[in-house]
Amino acid sequence: MSILDMKFFRFLGFKKKPNAPWSKYYQKKDMNLYIPDISLYDNFKRNMKKYANNNAFDYFGAKTTYRELLEKVDLCANSFLSYGIRKNDVVTICMPNTPEGIISFLALNKIGAISNMIHPLASENEIKEDLINTGSVMLVLIDMDYDKLKNVIERTDVYKVIIVRPSDSMPFFTKIGYNLSIGLKTKLPKNNSKYIFWDKFLNSGLNYKSDYHFLGRKNSPAVMLHSGGSTGTPKAIVLSNGNFIALTEQAKIVFDELTVGDKCLSIMPIFHGFGLGVCVYTPLCVGAECILIPQFKADEFDKILMKHKPEFVIGVPTLFEAMMKSERKDKIKLNYIKYIISGGDTLSLSLEKKINKFLSDHGADTRIVQGYGMSECLAAVCLGFKNVLEYGSIGIPFPGAYIGIFDNSDQEVPYGSEGEICISGPNVMLGYYNNEKETNAALHIHSDGNVWLHSGDLGVMNKNGFIKYTGRLKRLIVTSGYNVYPVQIEEVLEKHQAVMLSSVVGIPHPYKQEVPKAYIVLNKGYRETEELVNELKELCAKNLPRYAKVYEFEFRKSLPRTMVGKVDFRKLQEENNKLRKKEKDEEEKI
Repeated sequence: MSILDMKFFRFLGFKKKPNAPWSKYYQKKDMNLYIPDISLYDNFKRNMKKYANNNAFDYFGAKTTYRELLEKVDLCANSFLSYGIRKNDVVTICMPNTPEGIISFLALNKIGAISNMIHPLASENEIKEDLINTGSVMLVLIDMDYDKLKNVIERTDVYKVIIVRPSDSMPFFTKIGYNLSIGLKTKLPKNNSKYIFWDKFLNSGLNYKSDYHFLGRKNSPAVMLHSGGSTGTPKAIVLSNGNFIALTEQAKIVFDELTVGDKCLSIMPIFHGFGLGVCVYTPLCVGAECILIPQFKADEFDKILMKHKPEFVIGVPTLFEAMMKSERKDKIKLNYIKYIISGGDTLSLSLEKKINKFLSDHGADTRIVQGYGMSECLAAVCLGFKNVLEYGSIGIPFPGAYIGIFDNSDQEVPYGSEGEICISGPNVMLGYYNNEKETNAALHIHSDGNVWLHSGDLGVMNKNGFIKYTGRLKRLIVTSGYNVYPVQIEEVLEKHQAVMLSSVVGIPHPYKQEVPKAYIVLNKGYRETEELVNELKELCAKNLPRYAKVYEFEFRKSLPRTMVGKVDFRKLQEENNKLRKKEKDEEEKI
């Protein structure tokens, strides 16, 4: 079934403009956001003409100008055509942040094909299932994944695999060093017609003389990303050209101090909306230089900052925690940063204040701001910016986007009341691929006639339009009939000077049904003691209702993370469930 045959919701304009108390912070023309009816490739090409000779990429020191990038994209598009890729075909890109992954993404859009972005660290079975479920016919693959793919590729519809080596775009001496060390250990295909290496693939485009260019529309499907959504089940999210273009137009308004030639630290992965939309595509459409980081360790984040001195820094809270703990922190200078944004996970109020103090102490004339979004709206739809900030909030919606707080009957709640965060406007996805049931569960037509994306997140909006995230709709603990939200407990625990990080899950209780348990990582110089536990209990007693009492504390050196760096509370929950089941089974044996 073609993507275009599916009955996705499309944003064709508002039936009735929703409430927007934040509009006073924007100019009127900003609120009436204009999105050209073109493809994301054409949007990129139109913008890059203004700065064609500037650098688009820095990859291990190898620079690529915008003019060179466009030439490679056009060549790559011809290469795909030469191997039979046409409009609406799905090509999977399984790559870290390298030039080849981004070139492929733009090239496929030029010819009207769909890029399906997946995680290079996905398991063998996950890769196979994703290729099958999306109907992918070609695959752009990082070489280290070949060993996983070779066992499953024949069970898919993929007829050609393009193998990319991380060294393909590295500078000469860096490439030699990589190939003599890591490269020699990587297993690669031999004499197999199904596989082709990147260089040979690109050369095929030189002999394919074609000016084919699909004139995509803003409501045409462009990219598939993957998410559990509000229900937690894996789904392929179909995003339109207009979703990407809207983000770039919003960025030009919100980040108006960003100038051509400024550097953006592209450290978030391109298989995630945050990385692809916010850290790569948007900077490329405003003339920034993307510092591509395909792999890194959090404890080297400060080194990356000091080496590249980026004006635009986007990351998850984990990175900023690592920066503040660095043994080199006294040498860090941050006076070059214009914007520093936290997203992808909740930034507690206490951590926000610690980071801002660190920024100030190290010369930065800015404050960290917390963004909000989800892959279903290209990962970013709300942000604090400039002087429009409120501590502890996720800011206000981007111009042209609308957020409302609704109850379970899709009625908007009064300011100051908690409800589900819902999003409407040009950022919202087309739908879930081949999944009408989940699409209808996520996208509702409200009484105002507009389509609203239900996030599965809880929040509160004040009369000025600032939104506070209060937790997941599904991530709650029900104890004696009371709803307890883990994020609220975590925020209280992290106020203690000994606590670096916490995660709260529900554990079974004989008569309360569930009670909270806290996993805690301590700051350097602190250790687990009975006195510390008593202090944490007292802190909770002072700041939380009695029914939100923490019943157990477990101290760890670190907490599990998801593939995009979030604390994996589901894994902690699963560990608890297995432990309780084992204990129960042993009791029954006795």
